[in-house]
Amino acid sequence: MEPLSPKTSIEAIPDWNLDLLARTINAAGQAFYFWDIPSGRLEWSAGAADVLGVTDEDMPRLAAEMQLRVAPDDLPVRAIALSRLLEDGTAYGCEFKLRRSDGGFEWISERGSIELNAEGKPVRFYGLLNVITGWKKREHELERMAYFDELTGHLNRACLREALDEVLKSCRDENTSAAYMLVNIDRLSMLNDAYGFAIADTVIADIGKRMEDCTRFGDIIGRVGGNQFGLVLVGAADVELRKAAEQILSSARRREVATEAGPLAVTLSLGGVLLPKDAVNSREAIGRAEEALSKAKQRGRDGFVLHRASLNRDNARRKTLATGAAVMRAMKDGRLTFAVQPIVDGVSGETMLYECLLRMLNEKGDVIPAGLFIPVVEKLGLIRRLNIFTLELALLEMEETKFVNLAVNVSGMTATDPATMGQLLSLVHLHSTVADRLIFEITETVAMMDYEETARFAGKLRDLGCRIALDDFGAGYTSYRHLKSLSVDIVKIDGQFVKDLHNNKENQLFVQTLLDLAEGFGAEVVGECVETEDEAQALRDRGVKYLQGYHFGAPVLERPWNAPNLRMVPTL
Repeated sequence: MEPLSPKTSIEAIPDWNLDLLARTINAAGQAFYFWDIPSGRLEWSAGAADVLGVTDEDMPRLAAEMQLRVAPDDLPVRAIALSRLLEDGTAYGCEFKLRRSDGGFEWISERGSIELNAEGKPVRFYGLLNVITGWKKREHELERMAYFDELTGHLNRACLREALDEVLKSCRDENTSAAYMLVNIDRLSMLNDAYGFAIADTVIADIGKRMEDCTRFGDIIGRVGGNQFGLVLVGAADVELRKAAEQILSSARRREVATEAGPLAVTLSLGGVLLPKDAVNSREAIGRAEEALSKAKQRGRDGFVLHRASLNRDNARRKTLATGAAVMRAMKDGRLTFAVQPIVDGVSGETMLYECLLRMLNEKGDVIPAGLFIPVVEKLGLIRRLNIFTLELALLEMEETKFVNLAVNVSGMTATDPATMGQLLSLVHLHSTVADRLIFEITETVAMMDYEETARFAGKLRDLGCRIALDDFGAGYTSYRHLKSLSVDIVKIDGQFVKDLHNNKENQLFVQTLLDLAEGFGAEVVGECVETEDEAQALRDRGVKYLQGYHFGAPVLERPWNAPNLRMVPTL
């Protein structure tokens, strides 16, 4: 509501109009007042005290008393705005906190106008106060959500990165040091599945609090992922970084996390990097801390690894980044696709399904084999995006072609990352009508690196109707118990045992052992990398039903199922 006109006197307004006006603005959380400037006297609209949370006895009746009600830190803002209005008629408006009788504060938005006498001097001020406490709380909450993680109260990922950039700039400008550390809660997705998200959230919040207890004033904590925190240690060198890491690890080892499901033991894996010694910007700092964290996980978790600089490694990293950028450009330009290689019935020669093998085309249209870029994107953490991309292509192919069966490869990073796993499962769910024709291939070595997570991932895919193939069977150290728990539908004998099988006695013995193991849990068997008829026949003689390799067809970019008169068996 606009303030009263300067030419209008409150005394000139009939009482019934004033009462109606007061009731109306009170209902809107507003109050108005009249300030006689020469005397300093204030007159308030009816009900103003209730609106402002002030008792009748505490209601300011003089301008000086009003000043005492305004929060001290807001006095300068209001004084400047009033001075400008009284001196040159600048439109008046400001926000400030007004103290209630109970000692709390209400946020107030004030607008006003003045009345001048014949000499042009201000004699009256008409003010309208609007209580905006609720709006201010919502504004504060939105601001908090924009900068802080809702669960832990620490900075979110974007803000932590900004803080890291600021610390790095300070290090360069002032010739000081710092450190960045990634703290990973091990196997958090297992807690999600076993106890639910509420219990996992309790663990996350508890670990965040323990990190607070282990850090110094001025250190910066942020939540950078579902199960990860980032920690910027301002002014830290090698000794301080290692000390902080040991304190954080000890805090998790020393005491279990109390939850509604009972006490839960939690371990952490940590990776750190010294700044600006080993990273000159936030991208490098984060990437190198992730590399160190990966090594900590590979060493058995529950430990800390510090990134170590190396000239050869730095040169290799630059080449790696260039390759990663080229892959991302190819994805954007539509130059990423997949070749297909048939898997056939060893007796009839009929194609049972095709394995999708990712390929990249350079800007000239030449095919770049996966071996030249897949290891790089795995190292950069981009393989999850490529796995999702390949799956999308395969699902679209199967939607268009109703009889084709396709197998797609899934990296270990995808199989054990909750966020990417969720994306992948959502995609399959959206294309549920083709799920029974889709096979996911997971390598044995990857599966055994994080067996529990892989088994969980495989189970969810099988629940959606998909089948699971264990690739490179024999290259790892899978036990019968592990294979049974993974519930795989297909095992693919690693090519090193197929090569020269008809002459190599050791390979013959090993293949027979693998076949007996696969038969024990009811999985179909595929012989990979078959290059000669002799190798194919040696596999047939030992009961291997399905075969794959250049002897039956090389990977091709063309879609064989579009060829006329092609006959495909509906399922394997």
